Amino acid sequence: MIDGVLNVYKEPGYTSFDVVAKLRGVLKQKKIGHMGTLDPEAVGVLPVCLGKATKLCDMLSAQDKVYKATMLLGVETDTQDATGTVLNSVEESEVLKIPETTLFQVIKSYIGDYDQVPPMYSAIKINGQKLYELARKGKTVDRPARRVKIIDITITNIELPRVEMIVKCSKGTYIRTLCHDIGKDLGCGACMEKLLRSSVERFDVEESLTIDQIKELFDSGRLQEKLVPVDEMLNEYSKCVIAKENSKLIYNGNKFGPSATLLKMNHSHNQKIRVYDYEGNFVGVYKYDGEDKVYKPVKMFL
Repeated sequence: MIDGVLNVYKEPGYTSFDVVAKLRGVLKQKKIGHMGTLDPEAVGVLPVCLGKATKLCDMLSAQDKVYKATMLLGVETDTQDATGTVLNSVEESEVLKIPETTLFQVIKSYIGDYDQVPPMYSAIKINGQKLYELARKGKTVDRPARRVKIIDITITNIELPRVEMIVKCSKGTYIRTLCHDIGKDLGCGACMEKLLRSSVERFDVEESLTIDQIKELFDSGRLQEKLVPVDEMLNEYSKCVIAKENSKLIYNGNKFGPSATLLKMNHSHNQKIRVYDYEGNFVGVYKYDGEDKVYKPVKMFL
């Protein structure tokens, strides 16, 4: 089985699940997952976890993301992007009247914490039903706002009715909803016309691989060159090596005390660490309990 994380380039027309399904066929293994869904028409970075790395999905999905988006002013759609049915529109001549200073002011006002109401066309579940399934039936339900964070917005080009911008944001942010909300504030409406996710954590779009490229690497036996090892994805945690005589403790997922390590370690309460056996094999993530003065397992990767 292949273990590690791949920087995959999601092409347009595929869901994130489609990418996973195709890779299961290419790599001939079932244990594959992704970190962070992209809409079907969006493109860009989709980190994909293989084998033991699938245990990372819930640990790393909260990473900040960077997007390159094109916002189309003057058009509102039911999906909040250009693929949807137009609900409202204004004449382009009206959009052209918007002062550039106003445009900058409204867009920049979204930097910071932001209570965003998720779109009906999304995979979020309300009362056990996915919103997009309800939306396809013509139903609209109340959705509670979710607190997201817009870390930064850089406007890179303005050619009204289009505005190109780079958005750095937290997990769970819908860029099409951001465009929709900006359009509301401007009084002309807006939707997202294009979206490229340019980076997630360490993964950059320039180094991402298409499914065809991954297949070529796999067939030639060179895929390992592009895989990020599981423990390397967690290198913000300090490394701890267990002495040979205490290795059975971690193989069974048991807690251990500071005396079980090869080198004396000093950690603060609830600090997470990467734990290795005496031969250098990555075993799992542990957390230090300062009250009991022991390390307790968070997630095992054996």
